[in-house]
Amino acid sequence: MSTLFRKNFYQGLELQMFKKVPQYRLQGYTDAWELHKFDECFNFPVSTNSLSRALLNYDEGDIKSVHYGDILIKYPAILNIKNDKIPYITGGKLEKYKSSLLENGDLIFADAAEDETVGKAVEVNGLTEENLVAGLHTIVARPKDKKAEFFLGYYINSNTYHRQLLRLIQGSKVSSINKGNLQKTLVSFPKDFEEQQKIGAFFKKIDDTITLHQRKLDMLKEQKKTYLKLLFPAKGQTKPALRFQGFEDDWEEVKLGELCDIRTGKLDANAMVENGKYDFYTSGIKKYKIDVAEFEGPAITIAGNGATVGYMHLADGKFNAYQRTYVLTNFKVDRSYIFSEVAEKLPMKIQQEARTGNIPYIVLSMLTELSISLPSLPEQEAIGTFFQTLDQEIAQVEAKLASLKEMKKTLLRKLFV
Repeated sequence: MSTLFRKNFYQGLELQMFKKVPQYRLQGYTDAWELHKFDECFNFPVSTNSLSRALLNYDEGDIKSVHYGDILIKYPAILNIKNDKIPYITGGKLEKYKSSLLENGDLIFADAAEDETVGKAVEVNGLTEENLVAGLHTIVARPKDKKAEFFLGYYINSNTYHRQLLRLIQGSKVSSINKGNLQKTLVSFPKDFEEQQKIGAFFKKIDDTITLHQRKLDMLKEQKKTYLKLLFPAKGQTKPALRFQGFEDDWEEVKLGELCDIRTGKLDANAMVENGKYDFYTSGIKKYKIDVAEFEGPAITIAGNGATVGYMHLADGKFNAYQRTYVLTNFKVDRSYIFSEVAEKLPMKIQQEARTGNIPYIVLSMLTELSISLPSLPEQEAIGTFFQTLDQEIAQVEAKLASLKEMKKTLLRKLFV
């Protein structure tokens, strides 16, 4: 038996032995999925260009080019030529790129990244008369046989497939893959074309729902930014541009330190426990748990350092805080109003005055001396209630969005094999 024959024989035997079925299955399907080597199912039909961002524009052109950075952070698994924002090649001529044009169903891999997202891919969808090519740091793979719309885009980005690439990536500071790496992977899919269709359509519906919630969240956050500007006086003004009915008096300027007590926590960030009794606020966005309480709400916590410096929570009940987290208590005015006013003014003050070094941080005087525009108590309450309601709506959409993303992550793991 020749060496080449033995190699092909045992590879074929290995593929037969490892035929599997997904942990979750759509109703009506029971057959094992087919398992193949990547190069049995795909070829690399086109070359990619190496154009930098400087040679692309979003205004006009004849040819659109997919940049690897957009694959990594911007585009979903399914790249829709009509809906997703794809840049044009500045001055690009069709004659030059005609042999590199992409087709619906092509997979575009990002072949470089600074983390384990390397190998993320998009499935081209929605092409009619448009001209599309793949750009810098990309690899294009085209299915040899027709696969159902959307199926490959989700399968290739599932943990089931992507973890194969993680074992093959090269580089230290910048991770990379190449065509040879892809050829070493295995791909699996249901033989039944209808099952492929239903899986692809199922995940596309989840993605569409995620997109709708993300748009709603973005809209609510933009509304909040607008209202923060309109409902508070501009610099040098004593009245806001927009007011609730029945309020006309001028506002006064007061230091935040005159309106509440401000101090910091005393604990290290690692003082948290897994199933503690009380909330524990650090310099991050997430709340943790702890068994010992130092403070009692109503309060406001403000992250005092790190990437999320200035991030705020409304804290109620008993809780504790990290030594770099500022805690505001004993309010002389409406807490919700103070929260909204600080949320409007603190980011600018941080940008202007925050000590940076290796880690950005704020000091106590930045808070105590923060100028607060103060209307009458009834107007404070009206503004505070308005923003509290808006924040609750934002929180609800954020929670739903997080739930959808987690559900998709789980299903990508369990519906593919």
